[in-house]
Amino acid sequence: MGMEIWKPNVTVAAVVERDGRFLVVEEETDDGLRFNQPAGHLEKGESLVAAAAREALEETAHCFRPEFLVGIYQWPKPGSDITYLRFAFGGSVEGFEPERRLDDGIVRAVWLSLDELRATRERHRSPLILQCCEDYLAGRRFPLDLLRHYDA
Repeated sequence: MGMEIWKPNVTVAAVVERDGRFLVVEEETDDGLRFNQPAGHLEKGESLVAAAAREALEETAHCFRPEFLVGIYQWPKPGSDITYLRFAFGGSVEGFEPERRLDDGIVRAVWLSLDELRATRERHRSPLILQCCEDYLAGRRFPLDLLRHYDA
């Protein structure tokens, strides 16, 4: 009889702001179309910083350079066995590849103001979307050297 090993799902998110608007994606989920930051799962052997840059590019076609950590969020998804451990990064956009095909399930990338995000919160993938934007606007900036990555 094997014992079940529980582990959180480690995810990264890009909190990208320009002129008071945040870069979010509209994506297909089991619950219908939902908004989220460009975000996804950490892959084997990948650093958290590299994962955040990769996910942003794959989901929005924007070249994102993580420059600081906004926060670390531990969120048990209601009604499920899943807990997400999210590392949210802020930084700058250094290019756009308009011809790039977005990840499967991503309908579009769109820039929304905080008011627009607040007005659509019932369509957010999780409460972390608004929380990350509010933490970013509150000036939460932690240096990347908080994270230590050891190559395998």
